[in-house]
Amino acid sequence: MPTPVLRWSLAIGAATGVVLAAVLAGSGGWDPELVRLLRGPRVLAAAGVGALLALAGLVMQVLLRNPLADPYVLGTSGGASVGALGALLLGLPLWAGAGGGALAAGALLLLLARSALAASDDASPRLILVGAMLAALFGAVATLLLMLTPDERLRGAIFWLVGDLSAAQDRGMAGVGALALLALLCARGRSVDRLMLGTEAAGLLGEPVRRLRLELLVAASLAVGLAVSTAGAIGFVGLVVPQAWRLMGVHDTRELAGLSAIGGATVLVAADLLARTAVAPMELPVGAVMALVGAPCFIALLLRGPR
Repeated sequence: MPTPVLRWSLAIGAATGVVLAAVLAGSGGWDPELVRLLRGPRVLAAAGVGALLALAGLVMQVLLRNPLADPYVLGTSGGASVGALGALLLGLPLWAGAGGGALAAGALLLLLARSALAASDDASPRLILVGAMLAALFGAVATLLLMLTPDERLRGAIFWLVGDLSAAQDRGMAGVGALALLALLCARGRSVDRLMLGTEAAGLLGEPVRRLRLELLVAASLAVGLAVSTAGAIGFVGLVVPQAWRLMGVHDTRELAGLSAIGGATVLVAADLLARTAVAPMELPVGAVMALVGAPCFIALLLRGPR
């Protein structure tokens, strides 16, 4: 297994290389004005959203004690998408609708999962199936809302639902949100480590389990809402990145959170670079690119990694 110094060096080196490639790639080359107005804000938004999704995936895996948990798989991203579409139709801020939808979806999942968690203190495959059904339900609701979307907004809404960074201008808000969530996980690192031992063990060690779960649920839901309101629904970042670091021997919450934030930012910036250069001058939806890359990578990690 790589040493901590080597892991951090690899993560920072890969992030630096990908960001430089994303800033320089394109027909204009190194054009300061182009970088300042277009590429810079897009790379910044992609990095912030990637970090948010990776950290939110890590939190969901802690809450359900299952490495397969992910905002996209469990329907939290779908709830955020429905909330954002509703806000779009009502003329409300996207971040408010997406955050409320993600929070409602996360609360509904934990409510449905409560009996299974109380019975076995474990997130059984049944919980993953519940999350998948919630994702399907929210997908159907989003489709119905699309039928009510005005024609002039329809193409943009569809493109946004599968992930789009072409018009992302979040002014660093996604990055600020990722830093806030990272700070929370670092501050609560020991408590999160104890929660991973199980509800009963964490309670015996003096942890306020219910309050901690509520804090993590709210933080993860708001993170997903901010990510979806910035770039739409993008999957597999929160699933692949934390699991990849775990397979490299990282289990401490603080280190795992820091590496996951850097890894999520790197992965999404790379996916967005591929989305805008693969068939230039056309652009692909980054969510579709992430799914095409993320799903095979996750399968390969499971096949090659230790049990």
